Amino acid sequence: IFLYVGAEVSIGSLLVLYFGQPDTLALPEAEAGYYVSLYWGAAMVGRFLGAAAQRRVAPARTLMFAAALAAALVLTSTTQAGALAAAAILAVGLANSIMFPTIFALAVTGMGRQTSRASSLLVMAIVGGALIPVAMGAIADSLGYAVAIAATIPCYAYIGWYALRFHARSS
Repeated sequence: IFLYVGAEVSIGSLLVLYFGQPDTLALPEAEAGYYVSLYWGAAMVGRFLGAAAQRRVAPARTLMFAAALAAALVLTSTTQAGALAAAAILAVGLANSIMFPTIFALAVTGMGRQTSRASSLLVMAIVGGALIPVAMGAIADSLGYAVAIAATIPCYAYIGWYALRFHARSS
């Protein structure tokens, strides 16, 4: 959850500036702000779609798919330009949508009497949303916004690995 919240908040925090870059959309901040609402709106829509999907597909499998999709979309956005770069990064909101509840549910599965303790640790891991964006900001200042956003790929890779590990263990 630390890495997921950190990646999600980092991307959401950098979007206005990223969309202002000449290689992305070169938008003024006020107009770029509109697109940020699309990122968070995609996350909301994805939560509804993800809830339906997880009735048919194992949660660990949907988490693996979502993490791989998010990493691929970030890679696409940061290696392409213009509308494709913008659309790809906005679609990350959709990929992120099912991660928090799925990671949480998988992490507490089988914890028995330790479920309350595990839940409290998972809730504390939300601090990733405060710490990782600071690192991403430093990367953006020194190497650029695309590199900072690309730095979320290891976060998604770890989430995918976690889902794969959990899926293999529960199969």
